[in-house]
Amino acid sequence: MTNEAQVRTETSVWTEKIFSDGWTSGSGEAFDVIAPGSGTLLDRVGSASSDDLDRAVSSASIAQRAWGAQPYAARAAVMLRAAQILEADPERLARFIVAEGGAGAGKAAFEVGLVVSELQEAAAVASHPYGELLRSAKSRTSIARRVPLGVVGVISPFNFPAILSMRSVAPALALGNAVILKPDPRTTISGGFALAALLEEAGLPQGVLHVLPGGGELGGALVAHPDVPCISFTGSTAAGRRIGEAAAPLLKRVHLELGGNNAMLVLPDADPVAAASVGAWGSFLHQGQICMTTGRHLVHRSLAEQYVAALVEKADAIPVGDPVEGAPLGPIIDERQRDRVHGLVESATAAGATIAAGGEYDGLYYRPTVLTDLAPDNPAWVEEIFGPVAPVMVYDDLDEAIDIINASEYGLSVSIITPNAYRGYELADRIHSGAIHINDATVDDEAVIPFGGVKASGVGGRFGGPHASLETFTETQWITLQGEVERYPF
Repeated sequence: MTNEAQVRTETSVWTEKIFSDGWTSGSGEAFDVIAPGSGTLLDRVGSASSDDLDRAVSSASIAQRAWGAQPYAARAAVMLRAAQILEADPERLARFIVAEGGAGAGKAAFEVGLVVSELQEAAAVASHPYGELLRSAKSRTSIARRVPLGVVGVISPFNFPAILSMRSVAPALALGNAVILKPDPRTTISGGFALAALLEEAGLPQGVLHVLPGGGELGGALVAHPDVPCISFTGSTAAGRRIGEAAAPLLKRVHLELGGNNAMLVLPDADPVAAASVGAWGSFLHQGQICMTTGRHLVHRSLAEQYVAALVEKADAIPVGDPVEGAPLGPIIDERQRDRVHGLVESATAAGATIAAGGEYDGLYYRPTVLTDLAPDNPAWVEEIFGPVAPVMVYDDLDEAIDIINASEYGLSVSIITPNAYRGYELADRIHSGAIHINDATVDDEAVIPFGGVKASGVGGRFGGPHASLETFTETQWITLQGEVERYPF
């Protein structure tokens, strides 16, 4: 594993810079990039102002016209070269995901693999059929085709910074758009600069991609900018609602991928020990800081004692520490988020829940936590915790369990554990969720699938796969053509 000193000495290209027509100085105030695991200074990066944003959008609008006019093979070639470069040297990105994002090495490797896949799939999207021949009552050719939107604004979060940026950036670019990317300030490098450096090395023309670090004010300016017709946002439901409200009067296309409070349903015929392994992975991976984290464990009463015992054993055995030193579970991203997690655990116990494991922290390191004896209105059951907390509720009746799952305002991912996979498939018809995984965790993603949630978990286009990408990052244009000028009575 690359240590923090090595990370610091290799970041000079973006020290006190932004990426806008190359590595330039932003007019905002530079800020420190801190490793949450140790508090070590990793680098100091530039930030962008609203003036920088205006210049970037103007540059992107001009560059997009030439980029969108390129043959699809030229755009695909850049995506493929970037994938090849990253695949040959995954540490160029993984080391920042670990040091800057507080991720374990396994999570970082998984994320880098997803970025590679996303680039490869984007290359394929560029060559995908992009229209259809329509029937017409007239003697003419009638075509519906997909055309680039122009400039796409991408606002990405800290938890899976590289993939949650690239899953919008790569297909948007491959389909002929320019992109303005505003990564979370806490993961400016892994969610922005490292990706810009990769695409620049792969041959992406100058001006097509801009990475502008900044906070909420800059994000608001990007949403409101009149020359950015599309916003792709991944983050909390509360922030997504604010973006939707701001964009609605502008009649702007907005894609919101938001939070989740995902349930794992353990049927009475399941193996409780095997189910607990799935549940532990779903709740504790990356300290529970994933929109698809298993936030609700619904276990049949006949299995509850065995399930909780196995889950507690796994929670107690997972090492927590600095991921740079090899620990599988690292820190919560910052003190504010840690305090929110601990506040929900304390609220849960005040409402009658029992802490079966964890419930403690040292600095930003929060122990994997198991809560039992929860009522449906317990705060830890109702709210998205975004921390390594596994609330367990017992059920007796399957209809009751389905109602409890659907009662959540969220609808992102659900897991069903049963040896009868077809029984699980039948239950899927009754569950309101963007994804349902039978005999697997709620946490899952692939570049080829149309990822997205329902209800308060998302609205707008989906991410992944050729059809979803075309729908999300292009506009439909209707064209007709005929050999003779149409004759009209006046």
